[in-house]
Amino acid sequence: MSAQTYNQAIVELAQAGLSALAERKQSTKAIQTPAAESHFLCSFLVQALKERRFSKLVADDINTWIRNGRSMGAGAQLPALMQRIDKQYLALADSKQLGDKLQAMLAELGEQDWVVIVDCDVDTKLKLDSDGSASLVIDVSQFEQHIDQGEVVKAINIFVRADEQQLAAAAAKHGLLLSQGNKKTSLVKHHKTYVLQPNNQQPALGLLVN
Repeated sequence: MSAQTYNQAIVELAQAGLSALAERKQSTKAIQTPAAESHFLCSFLVQALKERRFSKLVADDINTWIRNGRSMGAGAQLPALMQRIDKQYLALADSKQLGDKLQAMLAELGEQDWVVIVDCDVDTKLKLDSDGSASLVIDVSQFEQHIDQGEVVKAINIFVRADEQQLAAAAAKHGLLLSQGNKKTSLVKHHKTYVLQPNNQQPALGLLVN
């Protein structure tokens, strides 16, 4: 039996939370408000953490959601987050030919007047003048060597300066799950680094569409 992946673990966690919330809603005595739901899910997560109900792969997520739920209440939007995870991760069931899907996304973004650069070396800090246009840069060696026969075989760093939700929507449309953006690791000034992993197997929660 193969080990559980992060993607599988985060979906299991989200579905369990949504199932528990659905059972709670069936109770006529339960207060049905966003704040009450957030409090309920916080309690559910605390108990799950104590019981070690879920994989260690999602322990950081559980702790973060508990912390956000306690500090932000309904503002943490935990039910909505779990719904987005369930919907978007399940849509990635077919995570083959990601190289071809990446090519298709880049072509579409180019048609939308993004500046798309995949033919230059990105091995030191660079500055790109895109005149305010959204821009995406991939190191040429990664673009050529980390894709084999349409498959992503090694992680690809994608440097992006754009509306993050526009990027998330484009990636989801083409069946790609990108990592969360990281400005600190970017080699292109004013851009964030997003990582595309083989088979969409991210080691942490990916970039989601709101």
